[in-house]
Amino acid sequence: MTRHVVIGISGASGAALGLRILERLGSINGVQRHLVITATGEKTLRYEVGDSALAQAWDLAEARYNIEEVGSRIASGSFRTAGMIVAPCSMRTLSAIAHGMSDNLLTRAADVHLKERRRLVLLTRETPLHLGHIRSMLQATQMGAIVAPPVPAFYLRPATVEDIVDALAARAIDLLDLGTSAQSVAWDGL
Repeated sequence: MTRHVVIGISGASGAALGLRILERLGSINGVQRHLVITATGEKTLRYEVGDSALAQAWDLAEARYNIEEVGSRIASGSFRTAGMIVAPCSMRTLSAIAHGMSDNLLTRAADVHLKERRRLVLLTRETPLHLGHIRSMLQATQMGAIVAPPVPAFYLRPATVEDIVDALAARAIDLLDLGTSAQSVAWDGL
């Protein structure tokens, strides 16, 4: 059985998170990746990860969508998915999702996940936060989204930035509850 997962990459810092999520999802049998990237997400991928990162992201997905394709299948509730992850999720994207402003395919796909009561994981990236950010996080949570700022699990004792990115990507995938073995390392206690 194929499980469809939508991955959105918006223009916040942390573009490597979206890329690593795509890679990890590719190792799960039966998962088909559907990718949409905002224009600023494309720029951030190139700047933070390298000139080949955008092409690499597109190559990792089985289905790719232009941000303006609001009539594509991921924009409809009739297209069943196992969930959606927006990584990174900019405050602009969070605000649009929280307030139902489906002005591009990424925010429309997120809106569909909320209205269909499907898992929507938002790896929100900003610090410090002002009251508008916090209110948008609250609003999105009340609507059913899982707001998961990418905060490192230092108890895992990461040695590299790659260790941190990998752990955060694994945790985001676990939040989809795909019915597979856990991607992330579980806390074993003291």
